[in-house]
Amino acid sequence: MAETLIRRAGTILTMDDARQELSRADILIRDGVIAEIGEGLTTTGETVDARGCVVTPGLVNTHHHLYQTLTRAVPGGQDALLFGWLRTLYPIWARFGPEEMRVSALTGLAELALSGCTMSSDHLYLYPNGARLDDTIDAAREIGLRFHPTRGAMSIGESDGGLPPDVLVEAEAAILEDCVRVIDAHHDASEGAMVRVGIAPCSPFSVSRDLMREAALLARDKGVMLHTHLAENDEDIAYSQARFGCRPGQYAEDLGWTGQDVWHAHCVKLDGAEIDLFARSRTGIAHCPCSNCRLGSGIAPVRAMRDAGVKVALGVDGSASNDSGNLVAEARQAMLLQRVARGADAMSAREALEIATRGGADVLGRPDTGRLAPGKRADIAIWDVSGVESAGSWDPAALLLAGPTQVRHLFVEGRQVVRDFHVTTIDLPRVLEDQRRLARRLMT
Repeated sequence: MAETLIRRAGTILTMDDARQELSRADILIRDGVIAEIGEGLTTTGETVDARGCVVTPGLVNTHHHLYQTLTRAVPGGQDALLFGWLRTLYPIWARFGPEEMRVSALTGLAELALSGCTMSSDHLYLYPNGARLDDTIDAAREIGLRFHPTRGAMSIGESDGGLPPDVLVEAEAAILEDCVRVIDAHHDASEGAMVRVGIAPCSPFSVSRDLMREAALLARDKGVMLHTHLAENDEDIAYSQARFGCRPGQYAEDLGWTGQDVWHAHCVKLDGAEIDLFARSRTGIAHCPCSNCRLGSGIAPVRAMRDAGVKVALGVDGSASNDSGNLVAEARQAMLLQRVARGADAMSAREALEIATRGGADVLGRPDTGRLAPGKRADIAIWDVSGVESAGSWDPAALLLAGPTQVRHLFVEGRQVVRDFHVTTIDLPRVLEDQRRLARRLMT
């Protein structure tokens, strides 16, 4: 049996059902699972010294577009709202292929890992020049993060009144056929799964009602989750009302897009009735605060959502609209924005961290992760709070107030993916060299 002992942690924020916080305790990992948490534990395997560190569950990213790491800070899109930003980027993304998808995924997942993330979803909704969802799945397996890729799609191009150029849309029958293919090839429904596939038409303004409805039926037949963008900004609301004669929440409900197997990205502009609908139906939300700030979309009503009982998680969103992929920084931003909107007591550092860990796991239907307790998967982040960022802190467990934004050690399924601030599973300098080469080629 493979064992690792995390020894003498300064503080362990378990995020378990009792929200225990333990001092000077140990965590024993055995065969990818947390075997025991307590004091004075022993092992014949490897020991990791966690003195002076805060240990948390690995963070969970519930919304990303990994391919966008190749198009950060693109001129022409830096100061645009959502629709204008998309129109700037679509022609560049149309030049991608399999190599761009794989390298951008490796880069984005490495950035997430260094920020304490052990599990990430990805929303890939365009497949130019032979690119496939498999390209990103291969990258995730190489780097070793737990991965929830979603087979996205766009089917309504500009000539039919949609936003994307016609070159980036697909026939709806082909979309559904490929959804079946990737689910059958890669989806793992078992506890501890490293890959689970979802179905994710891009948005109400890039696919038809029929595709949304058929996607929901297919997902439930296959037992996989559903994901899309919803109510992201005022333009989004206006489009829904003009095109469909209703608000986005009603549109989602009418097409079968509510329920515990559904999570929507953004939801910045949900009203009270829509919040109540999502709470009743157990529909999840991926809150993306930095991207919402960057695109001027607004501040999502996360406090109202949480108080109503809505499942809320965090997402970094695409690296062309963030333009970063640091999940612990995202958690801090979520906390600060609720305080800006609602007052200094609107969200604590611990609540924001809970949203980033346990909250994300629950939205993705993964109660086997997101908390530190015997029997749960060994997805663990170790934060060194002896550095300048935490110097003078009276409460090292308040990581989001005074703490590092890079993790010292990271374990996924008991495997060490980050050791002493460096990714161990890939040659990151070489990946970044490929990233720069591909970005330069796209610029020409």
